[in-house]
Amino acid sequence: MSAEPPAPAAPPLGLRPRWHAHRFNRPSLYRLAGALAWLPRPARLRLARALGRLAPPLLPVERAAVRKTLGRVTGATGRRLEELTRAVFGDFAMCFGDLVSTNRQPAGRLAAHLGAVQGAEAFAAVDRGLICLTAHVGNWELAGRLLAGRTGRPTRVVVTEDEARALARWVRRNGDGVQFVPRSRATISVELIAALRRGEIVAMQGDRALGGRGDVGVDFFGHPAPFPLGPFRLARAAGVPVVPAFCLLRADARYAVTVGAPLTVRAGGEAEALASWVAGLEAIVRRHPTQWFNFFDLWSPWAAEPGCAVPR
Repeated sequence: MSAEPPAPAAPPLGLRPRWHAHRFNRPSLYRLAGALAWLPRPARLRLARALGRLAPPLLPVERAAVRKTLGRVTGATGRRLEELTRAVFGDFAMCFGDLVSTNRQPAGRLAAHLGAVQGAEAFAAVDRGLICLTAHVGNWELAGRLLAGRTGRPTRVVVTEDEARALARWVRRNGDGVQFVPRSRATISVELIAALRRGEIVAMQGDRALGGRGDVGVDFFGHPAPFPLGPFRLARAAGVPVVPAFCLLRADARYAVTVGAPLTVRAGGEAEALASWVAGLEAIVRRHPTQWFNFFDLWSPWAAEPGCAVPR
């Protein structure tokens, strides 16, 4: 039997993990990005990439965190590390540009940007509900809509409350078989179990701790990091598998969706299934380090960074 993953260090009293809170996260900039939708997509992506690569000096805290992560993931130093850091911001800008423009197109036009789906048979092999677990890799928001169109199943995407709620309409659009469900809803667990038992898909993120008792420390690139156990507890309660899936932007500007083998969560085996998921995530990040959009210290996410406000 595999060893139980170590528990993460408890967060400082009153602090939650902090992920995205900077002065550029405002509706006016989202509107500006959305206004560029009239540009042909290739030109829009080139512009987004160029602007993104200029961003690191404007976001010193995020830049430092990305450098630390890339150094640990790739072993790069010096100029190579700087180039990878710029590439993370450039790749993020391209995926973000698609999120506020391409993602709002009808399902038929959206599917034209899908280059390949690897492992899709994993969905067909599951004749009941399933949890589709992804991470902040590539265009994760786009993945749910692309997969919902291919599977033909209703998909509920579980999301956290935005720090800036006015931004939600730019990045979350119900329809085409997708419904966004706030995690804070009091009856969320009951609703999700019912949906899974009806054969629906529940899509969740699995790479960011929530700062509660549901976080478990798992070895990630040689160091323990906190990951949420919630998706695996939900899977065990509903009697459904967890299916990993990632949506990556290819060099030809089309998306490739990679679907992993379903993970069965046995009673008492939630932490073991989580460790398997984290190992798969590590393999994806190792192959595509500039498309893991994590701008804070995953290994210690509750540390208040200089110049950054901790959310209340």
